[in-house]
Amino acid sequence: MDRRKQPLGVELVKRGIVKEVDIENALQFQRANPNKKIGDILFLLKVCDPDELIKAIGEILGEKGIMLTDKTIKVNLTDYFSLDVAQRNKAIPFEVVAGKIKVCFANTVNNRSIDTIRLLLLNKGLVMESYITFESEIERILKSMEGNVTTDFGVSTGGDTITELVDSIIKTGIKRRASDIHIEPMANEIRVRYRIDGELFTAARIKKEKQQQIIGRLKAISNMHQEKQESQDGRILIYEEYNIRVSSQPNVYGEKFVLRLLKKNSNIKNIFDLGFPSTEEQLKKSIQKKNSITIIAAPTGEGKTTTLYSIMDYLNRPEINITTIEDPVEIRITGLNQIEIDSRASFSDSLRTVLRQDPDIILVGEIRDTETGEIAIQAGQTGHYVLSTIHTIDSIEVITRLRKMGLSDYDISSTLATAISQRLVRRVCPKCKRERPFNEEEKKIIKMIGDKYNIDFDVTGNTYETPGCKFCNNTGFYDRIGIFEILDITEEIKTDIIDGKSSIEIRKHALAQNYRPLVVDGIRKVIHGDTTIEELNKKLLFY
Repeated sequence: MDRRKQPLGVELVKRGIVKEVDIENALQFQRANPNKKIGDILFLLKVCDPDELIKAIGEILGEKGIMLTDKTIKVNLTDYFSLDVAQRNKAIPFEVVAGKIKVCFANTVNNRSIDTIRLLLLNKGLVMESYITFESEIERILKSMEGNVTTDFGVSTGGDTITELVDSIIKTGIKRRASDIHIEPMANEIRVRYRIDGELFTAARIKKEKQQQIIGRLKAISNMHQEKQESQDGRILIYEEYNIRVSSQPNVYGEKFVLRLLKKNSNIKNIFDLGFPSTEEQLKKSIQKKNSITIIAAPTGEGKTTTLYSIMDYLNRPEINITTIEDPVEIRITGLNQIEIDSRASFSDSLRTVLRQDPDIILVGEIRDTETGEIAIQAGQTGHYVLSTIHTIDSIEVITRLRKMGLSDYDISSTLATAISQRLVRRVCPKCKRERPFNEEEKKIIKMIGDKYNIDFDVTGNTYETPGCKFCNNTGFYDRIGIFEILDITEEIKTDIIDGKSSIEIRKHALAQNYRPLVVDGIRKVIHGDTTIEELNKKLLFY
């Protein structure tokens, strides 16, 4: 919400900081650069003393304005949060005094960024005091820091050959546990980023002149067409333990590549090691059923496939015939019949064939359309147990999604046994985590969630602050853990579905039974010390 009673320019003229002609010039500049704010434009035009200008802007906005210099910045940014977090929120910590940390923002009207940084610092036991400065100064300082921070990843970008350079990018990504590598042409350089534990980190910046050679090398080892300037898919198979899926997509500065790193024959995690909240008895009740379907729901990249594999591994026995239909087969499991679909066969085509192969359990990688949904329902109704995934925000909305696909309420109620929704949150680093009591802000948030769902959470124990270390690449987090919600389709909920009740009504009845939403399991994992409130909020946005 804008706190100014009058336009910023008018207030600055009134205070004698700038002249009317300066504002006119700034507005003309803004017409050609609509993303620039008036304050930043006046700073760039050098119409007055920058210290006086930012202090005046701060007073008008009800904030403290400051010019950041080498003398005012008295702390190391990455001691408190990562460079990527700073870039996303345009924030720079610059001084710590008696448990209070001063943080400068480019725009204090953006409450979302302020709340993100405030909670992140509260998790480290620090109270934040916000300041404001020019956005261009924030960008300049963060840009100057990139060289120092990105070398932590160890990507060699010097005088190597292109073959060695691409090899270094991939091998470093493997070493750093990246799930994806982004190689992105920019206006004046090539940016390399790694997705580690769900977060993107800038790992290297490469000279623009190497762009075509890098693209050529990536296409050569991915078995892509060199001459095509359009999106392509390929695979890199030259790394012994990895099957690397490659996707190219042209953008305005060239062709961007994303490499998905899939480890061959990687160990499948036990379902409880993933963070599944139930006991073994409850797990059996939820997943060991005939004539039914279990569906795992979550957005892309939240670990649905990993959970499916863990369930299949748990169910896998010599006396059971298990067949999977996947796109692609990411992990090979001994004892399973795994089918990888291609351009010639869809999930529905493969599922029809599988039904003639005498399966007991069928895994369908994803229910993408009505046809696949209908055949999966039929498979469940004819004595098979079907496991699959779907894209929805929670387990209740699985019912809505199936309805929108055109499946009847009778088929859904008679066949859907369990809907499981999940998210992945980062675990606190086991090497550098430090215990501390929950602060009042955290207790207030936890109590709010407890009151909402009639749960008395115990916050008398400790949480952790995560300063970062070499082991976790100074992020404070290492690996991820799942948070789950489980909706068992009881007789009451079946009746609701048949009666055509809305998801709101179904949720109300489910809450009266054993259903608890994602945030409840998330808070339990915060209290257990697996993750932090700030990490949980990044996924669920509950405050």
